[in-house]
Amino acid sequence: MTQKPFVELVEVTKNYPGVVAMDAVSIQFFPGEVHAVIGENGAGKSTMMNVLAGEIQPNGGRLRLDDVDKTFPTPLASQAAGIRVVYQELSLCWNLSVGENVILPELAGRKALSPLASLREGRAAVPVLERLGLGNLSPESPVEKLSVAQQQMVEIARAVNQNARMLVLDEPNSALSPDESEKLFEVVRSLRAEGVSVVYVSHHLEEVLALADQISVMRDGKLVSSFKNTPDVTTDTLVAHMVGRDVSASDQYSTREGVNVRTGPAVLELHNLNVQNVFENVTFDVSAGEILGVSGLPDSGKDLLADAIFGIVSRSGEVQMKGIRIAPNRPRHAIASGMAYIPADRRGAGALLSMSVAENTVASALGKFLRRGFLNGGSVRKTTEEYIAKFDTKVSALGQAIATLSGGNQQKIILSRGLVTAPDLLILHEPTRGIDVGAKAEIYDILKDLASDGMAILMISSELPEIVLHTSRVLVMADGLVTGQLSGAEITEENIMALATRSRHHAA
Repeated sequence: MTQKPFVELVEVTKNYPGVVAMDAVSIQFFPGEVHAVIGENGAGKSTMMNVLAGEIQPNGGRLRLDDVDKTFPTPLASQAAGIRVVYQELSLCWNLSVGENVILPELAGRKALSPLASLREGRAAVPVLERLGLGNLSPESPVEKLSVAQQQMVEIARAVNQNARMLVLDEPNSALSPDESEKLFEVVRSLRAEGVSVVYVSHHLEEVLALADQISVMRDGKLVSSFKNTPDVTTDTLVAHMVGRDVSASDQYSTREGVNVRTGPAVLELHNLNVQNVFENVTFDVSAGEILGVSGLPDSGKDLLADAIFGIVSRSGEVQMKGIRIAPNRPRHAIASGMAYIPADRRGAGALLSMSVAENTVASALGKFLRRGFLNGGSVRKTTEEYIAKFDTKVSALGQAIATLSGGNQQKIILSRGLVTAPDLLILHEPTRGIDVGAKAEIYDILKDLASDGMAILMISSELPEIVLHTSRVLVMADGLVTGQLSGAEITEENIMALATRSRHHAA
């Protein structure tokens, strides 16, 4: 007997003003299958996820559940059907414990619990934590103290605890180390073995080939191909389907040719920079015209480095821009000194989601667009259009809310906002997280052009190919210390990982 799909989309269409986000898409998702959905930014992947989640309503077509027509007017209706979506931007309650977050849906509607009752309820999460191989994670642990990988697993545990029949994972591997990624893969495979339908949305093509049974490719709102994952399918095959032409997957990373070496004066200087319980005595400089990369594992301390430099978190030590000391805890002073910062948390700290494309583009430099106390609409429009054209950003109108853009296009708008301030130093944290193959190449070319024009760039990234091929020098951190510096031919993935796994004793 032929197995029936758990969920089926039939000719589903979703239109926005000037944009067809989904164009008559028909796709089937089966129980006990990992179905990868890939495509460039703006291809329609996010819209499909939101239709499955009940976050948005399609304009046409049908959604079928267990061979019966169904509608999801709200996210609660989707969840009642057994569908759980784990978005790239996590939705945990940071003031609660691990256990409370896992069982949170069960607590909805209950009266406030006493601390003792809350502790008892939280311990009910232990079986699902053990089921996912997280038995060493205490249900009493504050979720805000966990690593990104652990927080992601808690989100998945919450979905599994609700007896999810379909688990939709949105870029789940975007900020994980190799070991953490493999742990995630084990969980996905175990859920597949239990009959869960796993929809895996990712830009990481190697992991798609390692995990998926079925691969569907979207482009410009259409489903352009869907096929079984067989040994003859390669990353180049996937890229060709994604972009509609024969392009090597390696094109997203150019060679090291064209990466500037240090030739200009120091723009940024750090002297014994410290953030309590995160890192200590970090000392380095970034010169005009170079791209300095910072690499390390998730617990190395690198992920708070940019926040400390920019004055978002408390710090000690000294930060200088062009020889002038920058006061701590003063992001406004950092901007005035010539810094621009593109954060990793695109939705939480980067995009002003309720504001328009144009408003987001000029938000960091409003003074440049004021005329007698009022915004000069013509100047705002001209500048926004220039950056949209420069980055090939896909928008339907300058007044479109940035929240309605794909992740990659949001990132381009945020990068535009930083450059509008005409900075001397550009700090980027995970600059291509959640960005597709084509957009990555565009971003790398932009950064090289900026460096060639004399801008100093500090790039903090978890993606080793990105660090290896697109930086002038590399600093590696481990356990809160800088464990080494690499340049030229020394910059290899092997050398970076060797320094990233050094103990505190060896680093000292």
